[in-house]
Amino acid sequence: MRVINGEDMILGRVASYVAKAALLGEEISLVNCEKIVITGNKQSIFEKQRSMSERRGKPTKGVFFERRPDFFVDRVVRRMLPKNSRGKAALKKVRCYIASPEQVKGKRETIKSADVQKLPNLKYVTIGEICTKMGARYG
Repeated sequence: MRVINGEDMILGRVASYVAKAALLGEEISLVNCEKIVITGNKQSIFEKQRSMSERRGKPTKGVFFERRPDFFVDRVVRRMLPKNSRGKAALKKVRCYIASPEQVKGKRETIKSADVQKLPNLKYVTIGEICTKMGARYG
């Protein structure tokens, strides 16, 4: 099992890396999901998330938008997988966690191509800030 530390990593790049590794048959645990970042202007990101959450639909059937950071990241990974039995099997191999739980021990890897420090002068906001703004209560 591979343990990936998501601290200061760009969401899309981490999610695509995790999705590809899961399709290849690896089990992956992604820790520190609340510290993963989305690049862009903070106000426009908050506005987009607010408008998406207002289009919620019916409470029993409608489109659900996750508020917890681990579910938020899991949804992004799920949308990068194929919509067939192979994608479902790959999604079962991916686990996302808030902070660093005791059950996930081992050497934590980082993805060099997904590091936010690689791109200087970049505006970004963390998943934890977005989820807190959407009304999440985790901790």
